[in-house]
Amino acid sequence: MNHILKSKDILVLGLMTFALFVGAGNIIFPPIVGLQSGDYVWIAAVGFLITAVGLPVITLIALAKVGGRIDELSTPIGRKAGLLLATICYLSVGPLFAMPRAATVSFELGIAPLTGSNDVLLLIYSILYFAMVIAVSMYPGKLIDIVGHILAPVKIFALSVLSVAAILWPAGTHIPAIKIYQETPFASGCINGYLTMDTIGAMVFSIVIVNAIRSRGIYDKHLLTRYTIWAGLIASIGLILVYLSLFALGASSGQLVPVAQNGTEVLHAYVQYTFGNIGSLFLAALIFIACAVTAIGLTCASAEFFVQYLPLSYRKLVLIVGITAMVISNLGMNNLIHISIPILRIIYPPCIFLVILSFTVHWWYKAARVFSPVMIISLLFGILDACKDFISNVHILHWIQYWPLSNQNLDWILPSLLMWIAMAIYDRKMGV
Repeated sequence: MNHILKSKDILVLGLMTFALFVGAGNIIFPPIVGLQSGDYVWIAAVGFLITAVGLPVITLIALAKVGGRIDELSTPIGRKAGLLLATICYLSVGPLFAMPRAATVSFELGIAPLTGSNDVLLLIYSILYFAMVIAVSMYPGKLIDIVGHILAPVKIFALSVLSVAAILWPAGTHIPAIKIYQETPFASGCINGYLTMDTIGAMVFSIVIVNAIRSRGIYDKHLLTRYTIWAGLIASIGLILVYLSLFALGASSGQLVPVAQNGTEVLHAYVQYTFGNIGSLFLAALIFIACAVTAIGLTCASAEFFVQYLPLSYRKLVLIVGITAMVISNLGMNNLIHISIPILRIIYPPCIFLVILSFTVHWWYKAARVFSPVMIISLLFGILDACKDFISNVHILHWIQYWPLSNQNLDWILPSLLMWIAMAIYDRKMGV
């Protein structure tokens, strides 16, 4: 027998989804984009919202239709390739990048301004932080109660206070845009939207959201999809409002920190200027809750995925994921961001096309004919795109700079679309 969710439950589910998404990257990237983009801030914001809100919501919907699992979504490219893609996604937004980044951001914003920053303090903090994350993640069935009813409302209240302050009490005026935003503001916004990792995060969180719905006794596929769509829409509204206010915060903070290197410096300068020392404590609490909720969701999702393929229990995997993330977090925030940028530019293109193509699966005689070549081309051009900024003496990397959209780091779009058209024609010709 299927149950239904009441309006209140749907709202709580949406708030939980919003809380899962708003982590480290969601809070630190909009302020630095707002600061550095100057007069072009709202053009950059549009690009950011497309990759940091639009794509994640579409991804949630696509995954909800197949029960929330990446390996089910990637069936047309084959079991082994799909499993490899899913593993890369879970590792990227799990213990290798997003989870460690959540810990380092909460440390840099919440603890370091009060105590100073050094490696020993970061180590102690990361141990305590991930001990809490592991403890909560041991009980995934209670996630909607712990996150949806307790942590999410606190997180949303704190974000609302910061957002309202950014609109009502700007710190000053914007400064001239740096070169990259003068030349390609939209594409630069898109790239920073990538860095939130939310599209890949949606691939991971989808199973957590679907399982949260199932925990209420709902198993009907159509109802699971419907409620996931509602959750995604509620979360997207919250994300857009938060992002717009953080862009405004960054744009007005140019006179406070004109040479800031990351969003943590911008946020700390703004709250110190606006609220004084009490602001630093408020920001510390906000960032800790925001990052902890995201880390809990990622830990649960990663353990639930790997338990299907490894001879280990869910709880042992929670420990492994948490401890791995704790160790990597001690590399520091700037190092983690620097390492993650080229890797995200490689894996985002095939993930984006997988999601888009999933809505067309019934168009083809054999979906694999279309899916596999398109994703291979998008992956290859993603690799070339990631390499061109680091290796300049290879002929093909010099040539790719003249490819359409290359100067905006979107050179993978056109060849992937052309391959899609070619494979669509081939599929029609070959038939069954």
